[in-house]
Amino acid sequence: MGELKSRLDHWQELSTATSDLRDLIELASGEPDLVPEIEAELERILAAVEELELQQALNGEHDAADAIIVVHSGEGGVDAQDWAEMVSRMYLKYASNHEGFTAELLDSTPGEEAGIKNATIELKGPNAYGLLKGEGGGHRLVRLSPFDSAHRRHTAFALVEVLPQIDSDAEIDLNPDDVRVDTYRSSGAGGQHVNKTDSAVRLTHLPTGIVVTCQNERSQTQNRESAFKILRSRLLEKKLREEAEELSRLKGTNIAAGFGNRIRSYVLHPYTQVTDHRTNTSVGNIQAVLDGELDPLINAWLQQQITPEEVSA
Repeated sequence: MGELKSRLDHWQELSTATSDLRDLIELASGEPDLVPEIEAELERILAAVEELELQQALNGEHDAADAIIVVHSGEGGVDAQDWAEMVSRMYLKYASNHEGFTAELLDSTPGEEAGIKNATIELKGPNAYGLLKGEGGGHRLVRLSPFDSAHRRHTAFALVEVLPQIDSDAEIDLNPDDVRVDTYRSSGAGGQHVNKTDSAVRLTHLPTGIVVTCQNERSQTQNRESAFKILRSRLLEKKLREEAEELSRLKGTNIAAGFGNRIRSYVLHPYTQVTDHRTNTSVGNIQAVLDGELDPLINAWLQQQITPEEVSA
């Protein structure tokens, strides 16, 4: 209810600002000095309209939830593991760039030579899942490999999953008796404490075979709590995916696989550019994107989700 009132208040403020601008334009017929003020106000109103339109795309059942982001190294050997670490850092930086957002690395498995095999990140903030759910899929990197002695061009892939986080079992059927809990010694960073205690936790959901690990916290209790968060999110994602597939079957349509489906390319050689293949949005400053400046890409995807009916509603 509070969210709806906030949106209605924003629309009312925008309506008032538009009316005031109309009056200002009428006054400007004999006052050319008012033109810069009109242009600035018009730009502000247009930006506010775009922001409110994007909020129309954040009306899914779980869009207001926090997000669990899982990054896997894909094809490309050591380059892929290095790329997976770069992608993980990109989402951590995204959170630090946005007021009200925080991110925590819950689990990671280091690569043999460099980078990581996978990482799990908890990202909290307003509409975190709604904003980031479109990031799921394959992310491709093209560059001159620092791991190739001949410095040839290589292509590497990282696969991203984005899951809604839920803090209770209300939406899913999670019976504690169905979960096997194993503890082991963490292999991650953390010094002597990590290496000498069985603080890492592995959960196995016996009915589905889903396995979740968490080893980045200092205590076994914290790792256990974080692992159950991830398990709930995975079970919810499985439930939502099965519901979507059933609905698609009944409608006689096909659902494009999100996980593993290439959504974006990051090219560092022979030119520098990031291209989202779903929206055809391109950004030339690839370093800014890798430093978490994802808003142009995220906003373009959200804009694509808005139907004409939703915009006019």
